[in-house]
Amino acid sequence: MPGQRGLRETVHPDWLIPDWPAPAGVRTLFTTRAGGVSMVPHDSLNLGDHVGDEPASVAANRAMLGQALGATPVFLQQVHGTKVLTLEADSPHGQQADAAVTSQRGVACTIMVADCLPVLLSTLDGSVVAAAHAGWRGLAGSQGSGILEKTYASFTALAHMGPAQTAINTIAWLGPCIGPTAFEVGAEVRHAFTDASPQTGACFTAAAPGKYLADLARLARLQLQALGITRIYGNNSSAPWCTVGNASRFFSHRRDAGIHGNGHHTTGRMAACIWRE
Repeated sequence: MPGQRGLRETVHPDWLIPDWPAPAGVRTLFTTRAGGVSMVPHDSLNLGDHVGDEPASVAANRAMLGQALGATPVFLQQVHGTKVLTLEADSPHGQQADAAVTSQRGVACTIMVADCLPVLLSTLDGSVVAAAHAGWRGLAGSQGSGILEKTYASFTALAHMGPAQTAINTIAWLGPCIGPTAFEVGAEVRHAFTDASPQTGACFTAAAPGKYLADLARLARLQLQALGITRIYGNNSSAPWCTVGNASRFFSHRRDAGIHGNGHHTTGRMAACIWRE
């Protein structure tokens, strides 16, 4: 099995190998739109089976990903909710959830994105890993409990440590997402966060009457820090991490819906994966 550095030799050169201190035996990967067989507008490594792409192309792309990982990526039916699935060696694809945790080897927690933020977690000893799909709805959740809080609860239970001890022994990586210069939202989105946590107001910049530019990665960082997780790597809200602004590298639902017309069948899906060898 390839190590984290060895992955660079086995995967497409455009894919992202997260730069973070992953423990021995924990591997991570973020695909880009390069390296697959799908045709326009899903070109070329589309991993989503719900966006109007040819099923055979999606199947081929997913098979390529699994071969590159040397592990089994388990694809979820993501619904912008807060359900967390604990993966076993034989967990089937297509279960409805927006995050996955596992202590099993050889099975990859896999999150598909095309503007939403992927969040990867690992214990420092590499015994438990997790991946969460963090769009604004999932991050906001309800009554201050969203996808990151739910994921962390399942992650902590699997790690057999108390929340405080787990936090000290957890690292997080944030992947590419829609950036703070591209993510315009209404006042209701801002209120969904600030009503529960006033300090999140700093993540919103007024853009027009009733409109704000939201910093999704910064919102996630604040929530992780509130859980006690301080080792946070990856997306720092700068331009290279923005899915909208890097069309040749990243799929973006918001950008491509504007190009191809309204609807869900206009762009592909990338994947963030984390697994134990």
